[in-house]
Amino acid sequence: MIILDNLDHFKSMYRDGRKWNRCIEAIENIGNLKDGVMYSIGDSLVYMIADGVAANTEHFEGNRRYFDVHYYLEGRETVEVADKAELELVRPYTDETDREYLTGHGETKQLCEGQMAVFDNSKAYRFHGDNRVRKVVLKVTIEDGYFLNK
Repeated sequence: MIILDNLDHFKSMYRDGRKWNRCIEAIENIGNLKDGVMYSIGDSLVYMIADGVAANTEHFEGNRRYFDVHYYLEGRETVEVADKAELELVRPYTDETDREYLTGHGETKQLCEGQMAVFDNSKAYRFHGDNRVRKVVLKVTIEDGYFLNK
């Protein structure tokens, strides 16, 4: 997981490439979004505003085809992150959901208002559900702007 201090830091680090530009486009569109509704830009990005307390999950969640970018608008929350290779598989990966579930222990981090977190696919994460947050959750394809199966 890469933690960036603010949106400007994200813009300077990830300024090249269609998917990164679409992340910025999505974030700049948040004034037009309804909470909990999934939106898309092209075939490489879906996003929504999540508001509330994340479910405190027992298992880590991992992805393969998409990675997550979270932009924190309000509040703070605790996330635990670990390398997938250091965790034990609980439920195998399914292509339909792009998820696999794992168990074990990882490194705990606090994420707060203004920060951005990029969740790499070599890692899995789980939220502790300790505080209310409002954030933009972006799911970005690992491919460069297209799906391989289309």
